[in-house]
Amino acid sequence: MPEALDRKGDRALYLQIADQLREQVVTGKLAPGSRLPSEHSLMAAYDASRDTVRKAIGVLKAEGRLDSERGRGVTVRTAPPVERLGSDRLARKHRKAGKGAYLADLEASGRTAEIAVTVSTEKASREVAARLGLKAGERVLVRSRRMLADGQPLQLAVSYLPLELVKGTQIEQHDTGPGGTYARLEEMGHRLDRFEERVTARMPSPDEAKSLDLGPGTPVILVARTAYAVGNRPVELCDTTMAADRYELLYEISAQ
Repeated sequence: MPEALDRKGDRALYLQIADQLREQVVTGKLAPGSRLPSEHSLMAAYDASRDTVRKAIGVLKAEGRLDSERGRGVTVRTAPPVERLGSDRLARKHRKAGKGAYLADLEASGRTAEIAVTVSTEKASREVAARLGLKAGERVLVRSRRMLADGQPLQLAVSYLPLELVKGTQIEQHDTGPGGTYARLEEMGHRLDRFEERVTARMPSPDEAKSLDLGPGTPVILVARTAYAVGNRPVELCDTTMAADRYELLYEISAQ
């Protein structure tokens, strides 16, 4: 039986129900993949209205703890968040092993990657040109990707590279080969020296929400990365939009 709700307190009833359901998910009482009790059952158990129960369920959906599946109802999400190992994923050892950063992330999580790629060229915007040290209007190669894990969309990524730097190379192809773009850049003599990432968050645009299959109220994490070759030359920008309920960003920081 659920705990009695505090009907005289300041905390809304739907939040109290969400608290109890969340605890059941976290403790495993509601196991991954299991169905949530029906709305009717929850209404009876908590002596609550349908609207109150739906709002409670909506809270946990927005947190990424529940999924709605056609034919199955509301279920406890099975896949844990992917750990994005910020201090390791761009290491040269992964490129030498033939793995790009995203593949390194998913290998650590034991999930299967799927990437849809489109490649084009365009004139650099003022912002992109400034970040790459180009003149506004210079042409850049644009690599856009929609990245999934076990069929679930996780992130959208767009990379910009100076066209004069990569024209005629495998980087212009949909499949850049083992180790990805960074491996090809280093093979061309542009040894990577460092990466800079800026992390922010916001609510998604309608197109982003659709592409990432986001539930209502789910934010996105934005990671703007610049790759620098030796000599402090920026050689690639990568702007990534990540589903915030499907990622944990992990950074190991030395105390030295």
